[in-house]
Amino acid sequence: MNIQTFIGTLCGTAICVLVLAATALAQPGSGGPSPAPTPVPPGGPTEAPLDGGASLLLAGGVAYGLKRLRERRTKD
Repeated sequence: MNIQTFIGTLCGTAICVLVLAATALAQPGSGGPSPAPTPVPPGGPTEAPLDGGASLLLAGGVAYGLKRLRERRTKD
């Protein structure tokens, strides 16, 4: 793979991820029940953190991609 093609693909992917990340919300601000000012009673809305798992998946993907690039470079 040509280095210019790789850099172009990498930049294009990064731009797409940044643009789409702005619109992807785990909990949208409208459409659901509004939170109570007091502690939420059982059975109320719950929050779902996405930071830990998504970070691990991203780090794993980067590590796998780097491994594949190094393997390809040693073959040539």
